[in-house]
Amino acid sequence: MNRRHLLALVSLALLSLTAGCFGPGAISSEQLDQEPAEPYEWDTTRDVHIAIQTDSSFRGVYNVSERDSIELFRRDGFGGRNPLNVRAVRYRYPNGTVLTGSELEARGGGIDRTREVVTVTFPNGTTEGGQLAFTAGATPKRFSLPVFVEGSYEVVLPPDRRVDLPVFGTVSPRGSTAETIDGQTHIRWEEVTSRGVTVQYYLQRDIPIFGAIAAVSLIIGFGGAFYYKRQIEELRELREEMGLDVEVEEKDDGPPPGMG
Repeated sequence: MNRRHLLALVSLALLSLTAGCFGPGAISSEQLDQEPAEPYEWDTTRDVHIAIQTDSSFRGVYNVSERDSIELFRRDGFGGRNPLNVRAVRYRYPNGTVLTGSELEARGGGIDRTREVVTVTFPNGTTEGGQLAFTAGATPKRFSLPVFVEGSYEVVLPPDRRVDLPVFGTVSPRGSTAETIDGQTHIRWEEVTSRGVTVQYYLQRDIPIFGAIAAVSLIIGFGGAFYYKRQIEELRELREEMGLDVEVEEKDDGPPPGMG
């Protein structure tokens, strides 16, 4: 087998693997039907309820009324989209009946993954008052997700996390309110129509560490400034000793002869 044939076989194998990983039906029933870490907040009064977990994942509940499907994805740094790695998928009918991911597919819905998005199609088309819930991964101390559903939002941080300290805590879009309930910060928006929601937060116990880092930075900064100033003074003294900074006054002998 020559090199050209070998490369062709390798390329074909890679394409097959890629199709298996990202193609339709690639999410297993075990992944779709697994139990969430904690019960989903079905009784939320918000259109979207996000609960961030301590393991850097989150549980999301979305009001999908008047929709027959929804696309779930993350944006990459190049303007593209990547499918959200969802698990523990649940669909809740207005009467309270909850379906697992595989039951949703068995009743005429669908959960399909491509190279860009995960598309969830709901049973029986558009359903008045239906809710979709799922669990997915998140970055530690920073939650960021596109807005799949516009409307009112609530993001609940893990215990002892805060957003009050500038620089270390930021919330986007603007117009949110924050309230601490039983040691957890609840961030709410009455209406979100922006492209995405981002919350950067910190642990309360990190505050002394931030203060120590700031103090050390100030000490180093003042020390560097003092050293720099001392070096300049020593250089000036050295130039004066060498006579490099001595000003020589020119003797004025008057105008040239005949011009006085």
